[in-house]
Order: sequence, then C-alpha cells, then structure tokens
Amino acid sequence: MGRILVLYHSQEHGNTELMAKAVAEGAREAGADVTLVNTNPVRPDPSEYGRFDAVAFGTPDYYSYVAGTLKTFVDDWYIALQKDRDGLERKTYGLFYSHGGGGGVRGPFESLFKHVGGQKVGDTVESRGKPNATVLRACRELGAQLAVAK
Repeated sequence: MGRILVLYHSQEHGNTELMAKAVAEGAREAGADVTLVNTNPVRPDPSEYGRFDAVAFGTPDYYSYVAGTLKTFVDDWYIALQKDRDGLERKTYGLFYSHGGGGGVRGPFESLFKHVGGQKVGDTVESRGKPNATVLRACRELGAQLAVAK
C-alpha cells in the first residue's frame, strides 16, 4: 500500500496530535507503513521526504496561519529542491488542522501546501477544539485515502 508520512505540529492542547494519530490509524488499517513526525520537538530533514509515497500535513491555527515549524519545513524543502531535485518530487498529500474558534488558517494552509504536494486527496479535515468522533472518523478516512492514492 505504500509509505505514509504524517507531518504535523502539536504542543499545548494536543488536538492536532489526536488528529494525526487518527490519520495514521486509518492509513495503517488500509495497509500502509506510517511514520508520525511532530515538528514541535523535531526539525524534519527534507531529504527524508523522498522515502514516502504520500504525506499528511497537520497544523493548529496560529493567528490564521500554519505553525512556524511546518512553514520552516516548506522553506527547507524549497531550498533543497533548488539544489537537488532527487527524492523531492511532489507527493500525493492530505491536510488536517485544529483551531480554537477562528479557523482562518484553512486558505493559507491549502495554498502553502499545494506547493509541496502533487495531488491533494480528500477534503481538508477541520476540528474546532478537541476532535470529536466525526472529526476523528474523517481523519481515519483521510489516512485510508492516502494509503491507496497513487
């Protein structure tokens, strides 16, 4: 089924992490090998990006924008792409985010990540606060879609 990277930022409340784990669960249930990376404690190396067949990106809404660590990943990815394209080809990707009531991150998030992905699958999954059962189900479905995407 493939190798899926779930790259997300989560810290204070852990809502985005709950969503990331649900995406990973859905992908695993569909037969994929999944790697979860929280960008809060780790700065991901863009050269590792090439190992994966598809990627799910997740962020909390910080003042209607993505978490800085995910923006840093995009910057690092872009710089590496300009130097050496090997392994940095565009990937199938999906998006998920959490917010505390604003939710203004959706547009900038979708715009930013279309540059590192090839084909977006599924709908962008949104959670206001702690994800409920419906949101977690949507996250698992996103993971399953990524697992079978080509």
